[in-house]
Parts: sequence; structure tokens; C-alpha cells
Amino acid sequence: MLNTLHQKKGWQLLLGFVAGVFFGFFLQKGGVTQYDIILGQLLLQDFTVVKIMLAAVVTGMLGVHLMRALGWVRLQPKPGSWATAVWGGLFFGIGFAVLGYCPGTVAGAVGNGFLDAAVGGLVGITVGAGLFAAVYGRIQKPVLSRGDFGEKTLPQLFKTKDWTVVLPAAVVLTAVLWLLERAGL
Repeated sequence: MLNTLHQKKGWQLLLGFVAGVFFGFFLQKGGVTQYDIILGQLLLQDFTVVKIMLAAVVTGMLGVHLMRALGWVRLQPKPGSWATAVWGGLFFGIGFAVLGYCPGTVAGAVGNGFLDAAVGGLVGITVGAGLFAAVYGRIQKPVLSRGDFGEKTLPQLFKTKDWTVVLPAAVVLTAVLWLLERAGL
């Protein structure tokens, strides 16, 4: 069903844009485009961001694997490595700590009219992406490919069926959400 969408680039762009608008709307409604909420998360005082992201992970994980089981989509994992995870996490974390926004919340904050997100966030994302694109060819093999683990998903890594990993992960993440809510975090 959705596999035919893979051939229609225009529709992909339109659906991506619409999904992005909804994503930004829900981020804004959840409060995670506000600097104080993000700062509270970084200080481990307000867990709104974690709760929203965990809920999105559970929903997305179950939805994608259900659509896959129904034959509507197929997974196309991208190759990864420990080096890309470490370097990506490091630069993401630095930007997040300095500015107080991640890429998704920057877009939502810009939509709210927050000048710090527009100037610092958009400029930072643009400059960072440009620098990465400029040096990628030189660092891809010697730096980023270290610890290469290929295109494996967790079920492939554990040599088991998808639902053997997906369902317990969904239960655990839902329990974490429940515990955070119960603790008033």
C-alpha cells in the first residue's frame, strides 16, 4: 500500500511537510518548544520532554512494525557505527546544552516566534550541516566508519522476531512513562 509512495517524490515531500507541521504543532502544544521546559529537562527537574519523546517512540515503534506486519511498508535501516553515534551525540548534546533546543524544538520555537531559536538555532543548524557536508568525504571512512555495525535492527542483532523485541520494549517504555507520571515528574 504505502510502498507505491516510494516512487512518488512529490507526494513524499508533501506528506513530509504535513507531518512536520503536525509534529511542530504537537511539540508546541506539549510545551517542549519553551526554553524553560527544556532547561528543566536538562536540570532533571521537569520530565515533560522525556515523556513526550517516550510516548512518540512507543507509538511510532508499534505503528511502524504493525504497518510492516500488514505489508504496507518495509524497513530500510541505514548503516551505522559506534563512531557516528558518539560524534553525533556529542555535537547534538553540545548544541542542545548551549542553545537549549534540539532540531525539532528549534523549528517549533521558530514557529512560536522565539528569536533565540530563529537566530541561534537556525543559524547553528545551517552552519553545522554545511560544515558536516563539507568534511564528510574526508571523515567518513577514517573516523565515522569505526565500529561499523551495518544496517542491523535490534531484532536482527538478537537473532529473533521483531515482535519479540518490540512488545517488551513498548511495555518497558510505557511503564517508565507511568512511573514518571506517578512520581509527578
